[in-house]
Amino acid sequence: MARRPRRTIGSLDVRAGSILRAVIDEYVSSATPVSSSSLVEHYGLGVSSATVRNILSDLEAMGLLSHPHTSAGRVPTDAGYRYYVQVLAEEWSLPPVEQRMIRHQFGQVEFSSEGWFRLAASTLAANTGTAGLATNAKPQAARVRRVDIVSVQDRMALLLVVFREGTMKQALQNLPAMADQDQLNRVAGLLNLLAVDRTADEIEAAMSDLPLGGGITDDTDLLVRVGAGLVRTMREFDGSSIDDLFSDGLLNVMAAPEFDRSEKVRQIFAALENRAYLGSLVESVAQAGTIQIFIGHENSPLEMQDVSLVLAPYGLIDRAVGVVGVLGPTRMPYAQAIASVEFVSSLMNELVEHLYA
Repeated sequence: MARRPRRTIGSLDVRAGSILRAVIDEYVSSATPVSSSSLVEHYGLGVSSATVRNILSDLEAMGLLSHPHTSAGRVPTDAGYRYYVQVLAEEWSLPPVEQRMIRHQFGQVEFSSEGWFRLAASTLAANTGTAGLATNAKPQAARVRRVDIVSVQDRMALLLVVFREGTMKQALQNLPAMADQDQLNRVAGLLNLLAVDRTADEIEAAMSDLPLGGGITDDTDLLVRVGAGLVRTMREFDGSSIDDLFSDGLLNVMAAPEFDRSEKVRQIFAALENRAYLGSLVESVAQAGTIQIFIGHENSPLEMQDVSLVLAPYGLIDRAVGVVGVLGPTRMPYAQAIASVEFVSSLMNELVEHLYA
């Protein structure tokens, strides 16, 4: 049988647009191919099954729907979802009561803590039935909020650095001599005086003015050694495009019939945790400055071509930028996902504005 010629999508008329929207809404809900009789029965289209079948054939010829060989129904293609998102999807917003509840939850988490990122991911997962994602707001040059030093052995300590944007890093630090916790606490106090609200370059410049051999206190040599470790830790952090990815709702994705094999889901998340790929996503979304949607084959890694991402930036473009969003099958409730991501990103914006006030 000869194939129907592929038509240019262009702009659909009202009837065709309504039928495409109905197919997508039904498929998102049922996860089964949608037949013309089902559309007529459930969507009150005001036309016969024959008319619906003709329009479905036209939509298939345009590449907006596909027709699985084993079914009499149609399913949306990536192009169909794209047209739906850009043209057909009705605006949806979180109910005011739900907005207040989410805002209250964020208000219970201390500013500048990883709890914000974890809460963002879990909130998005719960609201959309997909996997919620969040990266911390990462500056080009991090600034210190607090430094702690914890004794591990006589000549070994753990350096704990909290950055102003909420990330905490730790590194083992060799000490020039034996030191007890009281001495480490004194050095941490001195280091905080030097380091708080400064970048690695600024801390290094301040450290260069310290004389060795007890010029300030008996703790100066130890201060210089640990200060060098702090600068090194900060530069490693600054050199990475992405620090951490927080996610929640993996079970939501695994429960979707599209992903009945856990290995497939593992490959998806492994691809997403690739720092180069994730860094390019964050950069792309940050440069766009608004919510971005990547549907199916619009994702470059092969492992990601069965899913969609709805991502929004938050933060200050010239100071610190992160991303929040959701990952799910291309068969996802886009209007709800977009509204949820936009709301959570607005709350995360408030966090960054508070930190830089």
